[in-house]
Amino acid sequence: MKLRPYKACDAKTITKWLKSEYAFRQWSADRYDKYPITAEDMNLYYDRDKDNAGIWGMTAFDDTEIIGHLTMRFPDENNHDVIRLGFVIVDDTKRGKGYGKEMVSLAVRYAFDFIKVRKVSLGVFENNTAAIQCYKSSGFQVVELETVESYQCMGEVWKCIEMEVINLKEQKI
Repeated sequence: MKLRPYKACDAKTITKWLKSEYAFRQWSADRYDKYPITAEDMNLYYDRDKDNAGIWGMTAFDDTEIIGHLTMRFPDENNHDVIRLGFVIVDDTKRGKGYGKEMVSLAVRYAFDFIKVRKVSLGVFENNTAAIQCYKSSGFQVVELETVESYQCMGEVWKCIEMEVINLKEQKI
């Protein structure tokens, strides 16, 4: 598996993986107004940040096809010490086979080795147990926050779990 920058043509494949509104909201929270979304909707959403050097999409692929997608961003435009992952998704026909762990691990390695950040963080809904396990297997640990982030999704309040992985190489310097 390899990572490359997201291309607009990827959206046609990625949006097909969102087969239920529940899974869609686990992926995007309230960031989109409607379900289902089209490739055009996804690209319009991403086009809003096309001139923002602090956020970018990445697509995971192998020799034959696109396997997954995620975004990387600096949560604080004045601090490039932390990367935050978002919109993490793997082809729904390939889940449970280690592709998510591999993709997230590649993103973490990219953040540490090339961007030289101290920490990679993410938020995941507490009802997304498969994703939580994936992130834990990729080295992320749960972080307790004073205020728990939550979203109104599908008539319910969904709470987020904050997770992070620290660059241990950077701690030793």
